[in-house]
Amino acid sequence: MAESLNAKITALFDEPGCNTNVAKGEKARKKGCSKPLQPGAAAGGCAFDGAKIALQPITDVVHLVHGPLACEGNGWDNRHAASSGPTLYRIGATTDITETDIIMGNGEKRLYRAMREVVERYAPPAIFVYSTCVTALIGDDINAVCRHATEKFGIPCIPVNAPGFVGSKNLGNKLAGEALLDHVIGTMEPEVTTPTDINILGDYNLSGELWQVKPLLEQLGIRLNACITGDARYREVATAHRARVNMMVCSTALINVARKMEERWGIPYFEGSFYGISDTSEALRTLARLLVAQGADAGLIVRAENLIEAEEKRAWSRLDAYRSRLAGKRVLLYTGGVKSWSIVSALQEMGMVIVSTSVRKSTDNDKQKIKDLMGGDAHMVNSIPPREMYAQLRRGDADILLSGGRTQFVALKARTPWLDINQERHHAFAGYDGMVTLVRQLDASLSNPVWKDVRRLAPWEQEDGETGFDDEGVPALVPIG
Repeated sequence: MAESLNAKITALFDEPGCNTNVAKGEKARKKGCSKPLQPGAAAGGCAFDGAKIALQPITDVVHLVHGPLACEGNGWDNRHAASSGPTLYRIGATTDITETDIIMGNGEKRLYRAMREVVERYAPPAIFVYSTCVTALIGDDINAVCRHATEKFGIPCIPVNAPGFVGSKNLGNKLAGEALLDHVIGTMEPEVTTPTDINILGDYNLSGELWQVKPLLEQLGIRLNACITGDARYREVATAHRARVNMMVCSTALINVARKMEERWGIPYFEGSFYGISDTSEALRTLARLLVAQGADAGLIVRAENLIEAEEKRAWSRLDAYRSRLAGKRVLLYTGGVKSWSIVSALQEMGMVIVSTSVRKSTDNDKQKIKDLMGGDAHMVNSIPPREMYAQLRRGDADILLSGGRTQFVALKARTPWLDINQERHHAFAGYDGMVTLVRQLDASLSNPVWKDVRRLAPWEQEDGETGFDDEGVPALVPIG
Protein backbone atom coordinates (compact mmCIF):
# COMPACT_ATOMS: atom_id res chain seq x y z
CA MET A 1 0.00 0.00 0.00
CA ALA A 2 2.87 2.39 0.85
CA GLU A 3 4.46 1.91 -2.58
CA SER A 4 1.12 2.46 -4.30
CA LEU A 5 0.46 5.65 -2.32
CA ASN A 6 3.97 6.99 -3.01
CA ALA A 7 3.53 6.32 -6.72
CA LYS A 8 0.18 8.09 -6.75
CA ILE A 9 1.54 11.14 -4.94
CA THR A 10 4.50 11.29 -7.35
CA ALA A 11 2.08 11.15 -10.28
CA LEU A 12 -0.02 13.97 -8.80
CA PHE A 13 3.08 16.15 -8.51
CA ASP A 14 3.60 15.53 -12.23
CA GLU A 15 0.03 16.57 -13.10
CA PRO A 16 0.02 17.72 -16.76
CA GLY A 17 -3.12 19.79 -16.21
CA CYS A 18 -1.40 21.91 -13.54
CA ASN A 19 0.73 24.68 -15.04
CA THR A 20 2.60 25.13 -11.75
CA ASN A 21 3.83 21.55 -11.68
CA VAL A 22 4.68 21.50 -15.37
CA ALA A 23 6.82 24.63 -14.99
CA LYS A 24 8.96 23.07 -12.24
CA GLY A 25 12.11 21.08 -12.74
CA GLU A 26 12.11 17.40 -11.86
CA LYS A 27 13.82 17.96 -8.50
CA ALA A 28 11.46 20.75 -7.45
CA ARG A 29 8.45 18.75 -8.60
CA LYS A 30 9.28 15.90 -6.24
CA LYS A 31 9.13 18.26 -3.26
CA GLY A 32 5.43 18.77 -3.76
CA CYS A 33 3.16 21.78 -3.95
CA SER A 34 3.72 23.35 -0.53
CA LYS A 35 6.17 23.62 2.32
CA PRO A 36 6.32 20.61 4.67
CA LEU A 37 3.91 20.85 7.57
CA GLN A 38 5.32 21.54 11.01
CA PRO A 39 4.14 18.96 13.56
CA GLY A 40 1.75 20.54 16.01
CA ALA A 41 1.39 23.75 14.00
CA ALA A 42 -1.92 25.19 12.84
CA ALA A 43 -1.01 24.55 9.22
CA GLY A 44 -4.50 24.89 7.75
CA GLY A 45 -5.37 21.25 7.28
CA CYS A 46 -3.67 17.97 6.42
CA ALA A 47 -4.15 15.53 3.54
CA PHE A 48 -6.77 13.56 5.48
CA ASP A 49 -8.71 16.76 6.14
CA GLY A 50 -8.58 17.63 2.43
CA ALA A 51 -9.81 14.18 1.37
CA LYS A 52 -12.67 14.25 3.88
CA ILE A 53 -13.70 17.75 2.79
CA ALA A 54 -13.79 16.69 -0.87
CA LEU A 55 -15.79 13.49 -0.36
CA GLN A 56 -18.06 14.07 2.63
CA PRO A 57 -20.68 16.02 0.60
CA ILE A 58 -21.66 12.69 -1.05
CA THR A 59 -24.78 12.54 1.06
CA ASP A 60 -26.17 9.00 0.92
CA VAL A 61 -23.05 7.07 1.95
CA VAL A 62 -21.30 6.50 5.27
CA HIS A 63 -17.87 8.06 5.73
CA LEU A 64 -15.88 5.85 8.10
CA VAL A 65 -12.65 7.24 9.56
CA HIS A 66 -10.14 4.53 10.51
CA GLY A 67 -8.16 6.20 13.25
CA PRO A 68 -8.34 7.82 16.69
CA LEU A 69 -11.57 9.51 17.70
CA ALA A 70 -10.12 13.01 17.40
CA CYS A 71 -9.48 12.61 13.66
CA GLU A 72 -13.19 12.47 12.92
CA GLY A 73 -13.95 15.79 14.56
CA ASN A 74 -17.35 17.34 13.90
CA GLY A 75 -18.87 15.43 11.01
CA TRP A 76 -22.38 16.77 11.58
CA ASP A 77 -21.70 20.34 10.50
CA ASN A 78 -18.67 19.80 8.30
CA ARG A 79 -18.26 23.00 6.21
CA HIS A 80 -22.04 23.51 5.98
CA ALA A 81 -22.16 21.27 2.92
CA ALA A 82 -25.93 21.09 2.51
CA SER A 83 -28.09 18.17 1.34
CA SER A 84 -31.48 18.21 -0.37
CA GLY A 85 -32.25 14.72 0.91
CA PRO A 86 -30.13 12.11 2.73
CA THR A 87 -28.30 13.02 5.93
CA LEU A 88 -26.29 9.82 6.25
CA TYR A 89 -23.10 11.70 5.36
CA ARG A 90 -23.36 13.73 8.57
CA ILE A 91 -22.97 10.73 10.84
CA GLY A 92 -19.56 10.78 12.51
CA ALA A 93 -18.43 7.17 12.01
CA THR A 94 -14.99 6.19 13.30
CA THR A 95 -13.18 3.04 14.43
CA ASP A 96 -11.86 4.96 17.47
CA ILE A 97 -8.47 3.24 17.49
CA THR A 98 -6.90 3.11 20.96
CA GLU A 99 -3.40 2.41 22.23
CA THR A 100 -4.44 -1.17 23.02
CA ASP A 101 -5.57 -1.73 19.42
CA ILE A 102 -2.24 -0.41 18.17
CA ILE A 103 -0.15 -2.57 20.51
CA MET A 104 -2.19 -5.74 19.93
CA GLY A 105 -2.48 -5.25 16.16
CA ASN A 106 -6.28 -5.16 16.17
CA GLY A 107 -6.64 -2.26 13.72
CA GLU A 108 -7.77 -4.19 10.64
CA LYS A 109 -10.13 -6.40 12.66
CA ARG A 110 -11.65 -3.36 14.31
CA LEU A 111 -12.13 -1.74 10.91
CA TYR A 112 -13.89 -4.79 9.48
CA ARG A 113 -16.22 -5.01 12.50
CA ALA A 114 -17.04 -1.30 12.13
CA MET A 115 -17.88 -1.77 8.46
CA ARG A 116 -20.13 -4.71 9.30
CA GLU A 117 -21.94 -2.62 11.91
CA VAL A 118 -22.41 0.22 9.40
CA VAL A 119 -23.95 -2.18 6.86
CA GLU A 120 -26.28 -3.75 9.42
CA ARG A 121 -27.40 -0.46 10.93
CA TYR A 122 -27.62 1.89 7.93
CA ALA A 123 -27.51 -0.28 4.75
CA PRO A 124 -25.79 2.47 2.72
CA PRO A 125 -25.15 2.18 -1.04
CA ALA A 126 -21.41 2.51 -0.31
CA ILE A 127 -18.88 3.10 2.47
CA PHE A 128 -15.89 5.42 2.16
CA VAL A 129 -13.03 4.37 4.45
CA TYR A 130 -10.35 6.94 5.32
CA SER A 131 -6.86 6.11 6.54
CA THR A 132 -5.24 8.41 9.08
CA CYS A 133 -1.70 8.99 10.33
CA VAL A 134 -1.85 6.39 13.10
CA THR A 135 -3.36 3.55 11.08
CA ALA A 136 -1.10 4.23 8.09
CA LEU A 137 2.02 4.24 10.27
CA ILE A 138 1.19 0.89 11.88
CA GLY A 139 0.61 -0.62 8.45
CA ASP A 140 -3.15 -1.31 8.42
CA ASP A 141 -4.06 -2.31 4.85
CA ILE A 142 -7.41 -0.62 4.26
CA ASN A 143 -7.31 -1.65 0.59
CA ALA A 144 -7.36 -5.34 1.51
CA VAL A 145 -10.04 -4.87 4.18
CA CYS A 146 -12.22 -2.90 1.76
CA ARG A 147 -11.87 -5.59 -0.95
CA HIS A 148 -12.87 -8.32 1.51
CA ALA A 149 -15.79 -6.26 2.85
CA THR A 150 -17.03 -5.51 -0.67
CA GLU A 151 -17.14 -9.23 -1.45
CA LYS A 152 -18.68 -10.11 1.89
CA PHE A 153 -21.35 -7.40 2.16
CA GLY A 154 -22.12 -6.84 -1.51
CA ILE A 155 -21.72 -3.05 -1.46
CA PRO A 156 -18.79 -0.90 -2.65
CA CYS A 157 -16.29 -0.15 0.11
CA ILE A 158 -14.00 2.62 -1.11
CA PRO A 159 -10.50 3.01 0.41
CA VAL A 160 -9.31 6.61 0.63
CA ASN A 161 -5.55 6.56 1.22
CA ALA A 162 -4.77 10.08 2.38
CA PRO A 163 -3.14 9.94 5.83
CA GLY A 164 -2.44 13.39 7.18
CA PHE A 165 1.35 13.16 7.16
CA VAL A 166 1.67 12.77 3.37
CA GLY A 167 1.04 16.45 2.68
CA SER A 168 -1.30 19.41 2.61
CA LYS A 169 -5.06 19.70 2.42
CA ASN A 170 -4.80 20.42 -1.30
CA LEU A 171 -2.97 17.14 -1.87
CA GLY A 172 -5.73 15.41 0.09
CA ASN A 173 -8.31 16.90 -2.30
CA LYS A 174 -6.48 15.34 -5.22
CA LEU A 175 -6.05 11.96 -3.48
CA ALA A 176 -9.80 11.97 -2.89
CA GLY A 177 -10.25 12.55 -6.62
CA GLU A 178 -7.98 9.60 -7.34
CA ALA A 179 -10.14 7.40 -5.10
CA LEU A 180 -13.19 8.39 -7.13
CA LEU A 181 -11.41 7.68 -10.41
CA ASP A 182 -10.10 4.31 -9.22
CA HIS A 183 -13.20 2.97 -7.49
CA VAL A 184 -16.35 4.97 -8.29
CA ILE A 185 -16.59 6.93 -11.55
CA GLY A 186 -17.49 4.63 -14.42
CA THR A 187 -18.70 1.72 -12.26
CA MET A 188 -22.41 2.24 -13.08
CA GLU A 189 -24.42 3.23 -16.12
CA PRO A 190 -27.11 5.95 -15.94
CA GLU A 191 -30.73 5.04 -16.56
CA VAL A 192 -31.17 8.09 -18.81
CA THR A 193 -28.75 10.29 -20.75
CA THR A 194 -29.37 13.54 -22.66
CA PRO A 195 -27.27 15.66 -25.05
CA THR A 196 -27.06 18.36 -22.36
CA ASP A 197 -25.73 16.33 -19.41
CA ILE A 198 -22.95 18.06 -17.48
CA ASN A 199 -20.87 17.56 -14.32
CA ILE A 200 -19.68 20.29 -11.98
CA LEU A 201 -16.35 19.47 -10.33
CA GLY A 202 -15.03 21.02 -7.11
CA ASP A 203 -18.31 22.47 -5.83
CA TYR A 204 -19.38 21.28 -2.36
CA ASN A 205 -22.78 23.03 -2.09
CA LEU A 206 -21.60 25.19 0.80
CA SER A 207 -24.63 26.79 2.43
CA GLY A 208 -26.70 25.61 -0.55
CA GLU A 209 -24.84 27.49 -3.31
CA LEU A 210 -25.50 24.73 -5.82
CA TRP A 211 -29.22 25.35 -5.45
CA GLN A 212 -28.73 28.92 -6.68
CA VAL A 213 -27.18 27.58 -9.89
CA LYS A 214 -29.39 24.57 -10.70
CA PRO A 215 -32.49 26.66 -11.54
CA LEU A 216 -30.46 28.54 -14.16
CA LEU A 217 -29.32 25.27 -15.74
CA GLU A 218 -32.87 23.87 -15.68
CA GLN A 219 -34.23 26.96 -17.46
CA LEU A 220 -31.74 26.27 -20.25
CA GLY A 221 -32.62 22.58 -20.40
CA ILE A 222 -29.15 21.62 -19.12
CA ARG A 223 -29.22 18.50 -16.94
CA LEU A 224 -26.82 18.34 -14.02
CA ASN A 225 -25.75 14.70 -14.13
CA ALA A 226 -23.45 14.94 -11.10
CA CYS A 227 -21.95 17.57 -8.86
CA ILE A 228 -18.67 16.26 -7.53
CA THR A 229 -19.32 16.32 -4.76
CA GLY A 230 -21.86 18.86 -3.48
CA ASP A 231 -25.27 17.36 -2.62
CA ALA A 232 -24.22 14.27 -4.60
CA ARG A 233 -25.58 10.73 -4.48
CA TYR A 234 -23.28 7.75 -4.93
CA ARG A 235 -24.99 6.63 -8.13
CA GLU A 236 -24.67 10.09 -9.69
CA VAL A 237 -20.91 10.11 -9.13
CA ALA A 238 -20.59 6.53 -10.39
CA THR A 239 -22.33 7.49 -13.67
CA ALA A 240 -20.48 10.80 -14.12
CA HIS A 241 -18.49 9.39 -17.05
CA ARG A 242 -21.55 9.77 -19.34
CA ALA A 243 -21.74 13.57 -19.10
CA ARG A 244 -20.98 15.67 -22.18
CA VAL A 245 -19.08 18.53 -20.47
CA ASN A 246 -17.27 19.03 -17.15
CA MET A 247 -17.21 22.46 -15.50
CA MET A 248 -14.42 22.81 -12.96
CA VAL A 249 -14.96 25.49 -10.31
CA CYS A 250 -11.75 24.90 -8.33
CA SER A 251 -8.74 23.76 -10.34
CA THR A 252 -6.49 23.43 -7.30
CA ALA A 253 -8.72 20.66 -5.94
CA LEU A 254 -9.80 18.33 -8.73
CA ILE A 255 -7.82 19.19 -11.87
CA ASN A 256 -6.64 15.57 -11.97
CA VAL A 257 -10.24 14.32 -12.14
CA ALA A 258 -11.14 16.69 -14.97
CA ARG A 259 -8.07 15.81 -17.03
CA LYS A 260 -8.36 12.04 -16.59
CA MET A 261 -12.07 12.08 -17.41
CA GLU A 262 -11.19 13.85 -20.65
CA GLU A 263 -8.52 11.23 -21.41
CA ARG A 264 -10.65 8.20 -20.56
CA TRP A 265 -14.10 9.26 -21.77
CA GLY A 266 -13.48 12.27 -24.02
CA ILE A 267 -15.32 14.77 -21.79
CA PRO A 268 -14.05 18.33 -22.41
CA TYR A 269 -13.66 20.58 -19.38
CA PHE A 270 -13.21 24.25 -18.59
CA GLU A 271 -12.70 26.29 -15.42
CA GLY A 272 -15.39 28.78 -14.53
CA SER A 273 -17.00 30.55 -11.61
CA PHE A 274 -20.53 31.29 -10.42
CA TYR A 275 -19.40 34.20 -8.22
CA GLY A 276 -20.42 37.57 -9.59
CA ILE A 277 -22.73 38.56 -12.42
CA SER A 278 -20.24 38.62 -15.29
CA ASP A 279 -18.57 35.34 -14.29
CA THR A 280 -21.92 33.58 -13.93
CA SER A 281 -22.94 34.78 -17.38
CA GLU A 282 -19.64 33.68 -18.89
CA ALA A 283 -19.96 30.24 -17.30
CA LEU A 284 -23.44 29.77 -18.79
CA ARG A 285 -22.20 30.90 -22.22
CA THR A 286 -19.27 28.50 -22.13
CA LEU A 287 -21.46 25.58 -21.05
CA ALA A 288 -23.87 26.27 -23.89
CA ARG A 289 -21.09 26.58 -26.46
CA LEU A 290 -19.33 23.36 -25.42
CA LEU A 291 -22.57 21.38 -25.27
CA VAL A 292 -23.49 22.49 -28.79
CA ALA A 293 -20.01 21.44 -29.93
CA GLN A 294 -20.75 18.04 -28.35
CA GLY A 295 -23.98 17.63 -30.29
CA ALA A 296 -26.66 19.55 -28.37
CA ASP A 297 -29.30 21.67 -30.11
CA ALA A 298 -27.76 24.86 -31.52
CA GLY A 299 -30.70 26.83 -30.09
CA LEU A 300 -29.14 26.38 -26.66
CA ILE A 301 -26.76 29.29 -27.30
CA VAL A 302 -29.67 31.62 -28.12
CA ARG A 303 -31.60 30.50 -25.03
CA ALA A 304 -28.50 31.11 -22.92
CA GLU A 305 -28.11 34.68 -24.19
CA ASN A 306 -31.81 35.41 -23.57
CA LEU A 307 -31.59 34.03 -20.03
CA ILE A 308 -28.39 35.95 -19.30
CA GLU A 309 -29.94 39.21 -20.52
CA ALA A 310 -33.04 38.72 -18.35
CA GLU A 311 -31.15 37.62 -15.22
CA GLU A 312 -28.56 40.40 -15.46
CA LYS A 313 -31.30 43.00 -15.79
CA ARG A 314 -33.14 41.58 -12.79
CA ALA A 315 -29.96 41.41 -10.68
CA TRP A 316 -28.81 44.95 -11.46
CA SER A 317 -32.25 46.35 -10.69
CA ARG A 318 -31.86 44.96 -7.17
CA LEU A 319 -28.23 46.08 -6.83
CA ASP A 320 -28.55 49.68 -7.98
CA ALA A 321 -29.60 50.84 -4.51
CA TYR A 322 -26.32 49.55 -3.06
CA ARG A 323 -23.90 50.79 -5.71
CA SER A 324 -23.55 54.34 -4.38
CA ARG A 325 -23.16 53.04 -0.81
CA LEU A 326 -20.40 50.56 -1.68
CA ALA A 327 -18.53 52.30 -4.50
CA GLY A 328 -15.01 53.22 -3.44
CA LYS A 329 -15.05 51.10 -0.29
CA ARG A 330 -11.69 49.38 0.23
CA VAL A 331 -11.58 45.62 0.72
CA LEU A 332 -8.85 43.39 2.12
CA LEU A 333 -9.58 39.97 0.59
CA TYR A 334 -7.88 37.21 2.57
CA THR A 335 -8.89 33.87 1.12
CA GLY A 336 -7.34 31.63 -1.56
CA GLY A 337 -7.88 29.29 -4.47
CA VAL A 338 -10.62 30.16 -6.93
CA LYS A 339 -12.09 32.81 -4.60
CA SER A 340 -8.89 34.87 -4.87
CA TRP A 341 -10.07 36.03 -8.31
CA SER A 342 -13.77 35.17 -8.53
CA ILE A 343 -14.67 37.34 -5.53
CA VAL A 344 -12.47 40.13 -6.92
CA SER A 345 -14.60 40.20 -10.03
CA ALA A 346 -17.81 40.33 -8.01
CA LEU A 347 -16.59 43.20 -5.82
CA GLN A 348 -15.30 45.23 -8.75
CA GLU A 349 -18.72 45.08 -10.36
CA MET A 350 -19.97 47.17 -7.42
CA GLY A 351 -17.13 49.68 -7.74
CA MET A 352 -15.28 48.48 -4.65
CA VAL A 353 -11.49 48.74 -4.44
CA ILE A 354 -9.38 45.66 -3.67
CA VAL A 355 -6.51 46.69 -1.39
CA SER A 356 -4.90 43.25 -1.66
CA THR A 357 -5.92 39.64 -2.22
CA SER A 358 -4.39 36.52 -0.80
CA VAL A 359 -3.18 33.89 -3.25
CA ARG A 360 -2.80 31.01 -0.81
CA LYS A 361 -3.68 27.74 -2.60
CA SER A 362 -4.02 29.68 -5.86
CA THR A 363 -2.55 28.36 -9.10
CA ASP A 364 -0.56 30.37 -11.64
CA ASN A 365 -3.75 30.51 -13.70
CA ASP A 366 -5.60 32.00 -10.72
CA LYS A 367 -2.87 34.62 -10.31
CA GLN A 368 -3.00 35.52 -13.98
CA LYS A 369 -6.75 36.05 -13.73
CA ILE A 370 -6.18 38.41 -10.79
CA LYS A 371 -3.70 40.41 -12.89
CA ASP A 372 -6.17 40.53 -15.78
CA LEU A 373 -8.89 41.82 -13.45
CA MET A 374 -6.84 44.30 -11.41
CA GLY A 375 -4.19 45.27 -13.97
CA GLY A 376 -1.11 46.98 -12.64
CA ASP A 377 -2.85 47.55 -9.31
CA ALA A 378 -2.85 43.84 -8.47
CA HIS A 379 -1.42 43.45 -4.98
CA MET A 380 -1.17 39.74 -4.21
CA VAL A 381 0.06 38.32 -0.91
CA ASN A 382 0.65 34.75 0.21
CA SER A 383 -0.03 35.34 3.88
CA ILE A 384 -0.28 38.23 6.31
CA PRO A 385 0.86 37.75 9.92
CA PRO A 386 -1.94 38.61 12.38
CA ARG A 387 0.02 41.49 13.90
CA GLU A 388 0.60 43.05 10.47
CA MET A 389 -3.03 42.53 9.45
CA TYR A 390 -4.15 44.20 12.68
CA ALA A 391 -1.89 47.18 12.03
CA GLN A 392 -3.23 47.56 8.47
CA LEU A 393 -6.82 47.54 9.64
CA ARG A 394 -6.20 49.92 12.54
CA ARG A 395 -4.49 52.37 10.17
CA GLY A 396 -7.62 52.30 8.06
CA ASP A 397 -5.97 50.76 4.99
CA ALA A 398 -9.20 48.83 4.35
CA ASP A 399 -12.84 49.46 5.19
CA ILE A 400 -13.72 45.77 5.52
CA LEU A 401 -12.00 42.40 5.77
CA LEU A 402 -13.35 39.45 3.77
CA SER A 403 -11.88 36.19 5.03
CA GLY A 404 -12.51 32.99 6.93
CA GLY A 405 -13.26 32.49 10.58
CA ARG A 406 -9.60 32.20 11.60
CA THR A 407 -8.95 35.92 11.07
CA GLN A 408 -12.29 37.35 12.16
CA PHE A 409 -11.00 38.25 15.61
CA VAL A 410 -8.15 40.26 14.11
CA ALA A 411 -10.75 42.44 12.39
CA LEU A 412 -12.95 42.68 15.46
CA LYS A 413 -10.01 43.65 17.64
CA ALA A 414 -9.15 46.35 15.08
CA ARG A 415 -12.81 47.49 15.18
CA THR A 416 -13.17 46.86 11.46
CA PRO A 417 -16.17 45.29 9.67
CA TRP A 418 -15.68 41.65 8.68
CA LEU A 419 -17.58 39.24 6.42
CA ASP A 420 -17.11 35.47 6.26
CA ILE A 421 -16.64 34.21 2.69
CA ASN A 422 -15.02 30.86 3.46
CA GLN A 423 -16.60 27.47 3.97
CA GLU A 424 -17.98 28.26 7.44
CA ARG A 425 -20.31 30.96 6.09
CA HIS A 426 -24.06 30.75 6.53
CA HIS A 427 -25.01 32.58 3.32
CA ALA A 428 -24.84 31.33 -0.28
CA PHE A 429 -23.11 33.70 -2.72
CA ALA A 430 -23.33 31.83 -6.05
CA GLY A 431 -25.18 32.89 -9.18
CA TYR A 432 -27.14 36.08 -9.75
CA ASP A 433 -29.18 35.74 -6.55
CA GLY A 434 -25.99 34.96 -4.62
CA MET A 435 -24.41 38.20 -5.86
CA VAL A 436 -27.36 40.13 -4.47
CA THR A 437 -26.98 38.30 -1.15
CA LEU A 438 -23.25 39.08 -1.04
CA VAL A 439 -23.83 42.78 -1.66
CA ARG A 440 -26.55 42.94 0.99
CA GLN A 441 -24.24 41.31 3.54
CA LEU A 442 -21.41 43.69 2.65
CA ASP A 443 -23.66 46.70 3.07
CA ALA A 444 -25.11 45.37 6.33
CA SER A 445 -21.65 44.81 7.78
CA LEU A 446 -20.24 48.16 6.68
CA SER A 447 -23.24 50.19 7.84
CA ASN A 448 -23.73 48.39 11.15
CA PRO A 449 -24.04 51.14 13.82
CA VAL A 450 -21.90 49.14 16.23
CA TRP A 451 -18.72 50.35 14.50
CA LYS A 452 -19.60 53.96 15.29
CA ASP A 453 -19.89 53.12 18.97
CA VAL A 454 -16.82 50.92 19.40
CA ARG A 455 -14.55 53.43 17.63
CA ARG A 456 -15.60 56.32 19.84
CA LEU A 457 -13.19 57.41 22.54
CA ALA A 458 -14.12 56.28 26.00
CA PRO A 459 -15.16 59.07 28.39
CA TRP A 460 -11.89 58.86 30.36
CA GLU A 461 -9.88 59.21 27.14
CA GLN A 462 -11.61 62.43 26.05
CA GLU A 463 -10.41 65.95 26.72
CA ASP A 464 -12.80 68.36 28.41
CA GLY A 465 -15.64 69.18 26.02
CA GLU A 466 -14.86 66.37 23.57
CA THR A 467 -17.60 64.02 22.42
CA GLY A 468 -15.46 61.32 20.87
CA PHE A 469 -16.40 62.48 17.32
CA ASP A 470 -14.77 64.89 14.90
CA ASP A 471 -16.49 67.90 13.30
CA GLU A 472 -18.09 65.71 10.64
CA GLY A 473 -19.53 63.29 13.18
CA VAL A 474 -16.97 60.56 12.49
CA PRO A 475 -15.79 58.66 15.59
CA ALA A 476 -12.22 59.37 16.63
CA LEU A 477 -10.22 56.16 16.48
CA VAL A 478 -8.60 54.93 19.65
CA PRO A 479 -4.81 55.02 19.14
CA ILE A 480 -3.07 51.67 18.77
CA GLY A 481 -1.49 50.77 22.06
